[in-house]
Amino acid sequence: MATATAPRTAAPPWHALAPTDVVAQLHTDPVRGLERAEARRRLVQYGRNVLQTSRVTPWYGVLARQFVDVLIVILLLAAAISLLLGEVTDAVTILAIVGLNGLLGFVQEWKAEQALAALQRLLAPRCRVVRDGREQDLEAAQLVPGDLVVLDTGDRVPADVRLLAAVNLRVDESALTGESAPVSKSPEAVPPETPLAERRGMVWMGTAVTNGRARGVVVATGMATEFGRIAQLTAAVGEERTPLQRKLAVLGMQLGLFAVGISVLVAAAGWLAGKPLLEMFLTGVSLAVAVVPEGLPAVVTITLALGVRAMVRRRALLRRLQAAETLGAATVICTDKTGTLTQNEMTVQRLWLPSGEVEVTGVGYTPSGRFLRQGKPLEPQQHPELLALLEAGWRCNHARLVQDAEGWHQIGEPTEAALLVAAAKAGFPLDKPEAAVAEFSFNSARKRMTVIEARPEGPVAFVKGAPEVILPRCTTIQASSGTRPLTPQERAACEQAYTAMAEAGLRTLALARRLLPPDLPWHEDAVEQALTLLGVVGLIDPPRPEVPAAVQLARTAGIRVLMVTGDAPGTALAIARRIGLHVARALTGQELEALDDEALRQILQQDVLFARTTPEQKLRLVTLLQAMGHVVAMTGDGVNDAPALKKADVGIAMGLRGTEVARGAADMILTDDNFASIVAAVEEGRRQYDNIQKFVRYLLSANTGEIAAVFANVLLGGPLILLPVQILWMNLVTDGVSAVALGVEPAEAGLMQRPPRRREAPVLDRQGILTILLLGGYMGGVALGLFQYALDHAPSLAWARSLAFTGLVVMQQVNALNFRTLRAPLAAVGAFSNPWLLLAVLSMLGLQAAAIYLPFLQRAFHTAPLAWTDWALLGAVAAPLFLVTEALKRWRWRRRRPVFDNPPAVA
Repeated sequence: MATATAPRTAAPPWHALAPTDVVAQLHTDPVRGLERAEARRRLVQYGRNVLQTSRVTPWYGVLARQFVDVLIVILLLAAAISLLLGEVTDAVTILAIVGLNGLLGFVQEWKAEQALAALQRLLAPRCRVVRDGREQDLEAAQLVPGDLVVLDTGDRVPADVRLLAAVNLRVDESALTGESAPVSKSPEAVPPETPLAERRGMVWMGTAVTNGRARGVVVATGMATEFGRIAQLTAAVGEERTPLQRKLAVLGMQLGLFAVGISVLVAAAGWLAGKPLLEMFLTGVSLAVAVVPEGLPAVVTITLALGVRAMVRRRALLRRLQAAETLGAATVICTDKTGTLTQNEMTVQRLWLPSGEVEVTGVGYTPSGRFLRQGKPLEPQQHPELLALLEAGWRCNHARLVQDAEGWHQIGEPTEAALLVAAAKAGFPLDKPEAAVAEFSFNSARKRMTVIEARPEGPVAFVKGAPEVILPRCTTIQASSGTRPLTPQERAACEQAYTAMAEAGLRTLALARRLLPPDLPWHEDAVEQALTLLGVVGLIDPPRPEVPAAVQLARTAGIRVLMVTGDAPGTALAIARRIGLHVARALTGQELEALDDEALRQILQQDVLFARTTPEQKLRLVTLLQAMGHVVAMTGDGVNDAPALKKADVGIAMGLRGTEVARGAADMILTDDNFASIVAAVEEGRRQYDNIQKFVRYLLSANTGEIAAVFANVLLGGPLILLPVQILWMNLVTDGVSAVALGVEPAEAGLMQRPPRRREAPVLDRQGILTILLLGGYMGGVALGLFQYALDHAPSLAWARSLAFTGLVVMQQVNALNFRTLRAPLAAVGAFSNPWLLLAVLSMLGLQAAAIYLPFLQRAFHTAPLAWTDWALLGAVAAPLFLVTEALKRWRWRRRRPVFDNPPAVA
């Protein structure tokens, strides 16, 4: 039993060592495995077999980061100043909105993190291990170096394992290397410099056994595995701030500086003009409160939080609230192929027979479809040569198909499952009895597999393999009339057929059989000769059916889809053509490595895809695209995608097939692994950004009206037109609720026909600023006129302030209707298409009425009641605000020119 000293720290090249040397260096037993006590000791030494995909942020950290924002700091300073002045109501109100904003952000982010935790699955939650000479089921996290593990078809490899023995072992390494075809494995050592994908004696954590069985010894666990190495590479990539975060930070800083400047200027001017210092300080505070849109952080957070729900309905789970907005600005989507653009389900699509080619319909592992020749249905039972071909693929097969609530799934080799499905489409049963009495297994050297079955007429060998290997071993061919000698012309036709299939991106297999003579020794060299050629099968991992339309919609929206895959160039080009990607060439990772950054920049401007790429190369591509000014979204599901997922502006992982590392590195997770859901998420992100622009402009136009009224009134030398608490009431309550309602506006027509906005485009451009100044100037001027009118006829200063105060509220609510669209007149979207805004406007007018009529609110806000004639006056002065703007929109709409919009972006 193995009880000796633990293995040394410096890991040797395990793939280059013979199995006996590996066992000796790990101080384990190739039959009995580790003793239980030794396994416990090593668990303490090496730690649990888990991946630390990212640093876990505790709940209080998530809560604290909600308050790390310039606008929040400005609000806290405003609250402190108000408290020092004795304005407790102001201070409490500001602190309340800060707390509400933080709580909303915390709840949504924490819910997203918890949903992610529920989605994540351990790569290998359980495994079979031999300890103390007994095979047992064990939690994968308990594995240690030196453990002896047992692998079988369908297992997920729980750690990096050096094989000691293997029978017909094939492993799907697509999650690690990007290679969609399963790889043959055997215990033989290979040279130390052998690339990872060609180390036949190693199986890697997180990969899947598709065929055969094996025993091996664990050589690395947790972060010491190849999965862990890439996870560490991912952790070295810094977190990127989204464009919206950067723009709002700039806007907050600008507003803060403007607030301080104008407050100091007005207070100093008034004091120099002879007004009391305390009154002017109070005026300065009022202006500072008016400049800063206190409701903006809360409205942004609420809008993004509501966007989380909208994304869930579109099959996307956000890990960061602002990821949707950033995706809406994406100019490039770098996407993996296997399992993202394709279904990761091998499918037989084409058959070559001596009598001609046959097309097979159906996709994936669902055993339904038809056989067509020149577009016309073909009945398999009437074509014995077709049945013979399908039978050979059905018998030379170890795969199984199972059905559950989610559909059909394969157990075993995907290529063999595809052959099983093709046979089932012709009526062969899915439950194939094991009738083989001998087998010569497939490996990368032989490139063929043979099974021998006992039949009444004698033993029959069924053979499948690479066409260039099988065809030279054939001397006869199966035709519809029977078996006949294989002519040179037929041999050439077969070669031409499988070459054409390969050029079309299909994976090819030739199938053959042989009735064995009774005295023939059952040795592979003897059996696999004088074969009868049955035909050639063309298989492909087909594109998802919805992907071509999604790619076309992305192109219409000005978004480039760039395929970056670990698969072969020919296969990648074939898939690209099938989904409508405009690609002229495929650049391999080896070719990419030879290019400097400037040459690669030139390549990236061409119609190109990247094949056989490594994780470091994917990361380099994302980094270079960002340096070229692109907003980059990266999709993927494998560990090899994780570093680029984290570096990208938006990383999008697959929730069903995605690995733990990929999901942990992503900003967004697709719960259905559907590429089309990405395009739907882009549309949702654009809608959210449109709505953010709407309520930002709405809030700032309202605040501009307040600033204009207060500033002009100071210059005229009159008393304060608005008190700080009244300004807070407008900014935090009446304006804020309407702004939230603007955040749920449905998408405008033509949203996905626009190019992406420029990365450097500000939240407010010159057109937006002009809109804010014009609308705000009108509201401020009217409020000042109402105040001066009331002072001339007022029974009290409180009534005059109430008239101006209520006039601003009424105009601001009417102004909200202007920002329901940025381009079209209201009639184009429907007056009732956003009932929440209508409800908000009516509710806020009701609250304002309460503020001037209810006694306790009159005392809090220093208001006086208004007569019905006053309300009529306010309605009359507010109406032009909407009518003139709507008339201008209608005129511009007829000319098809955008209003209140950014200029067109250049992708």
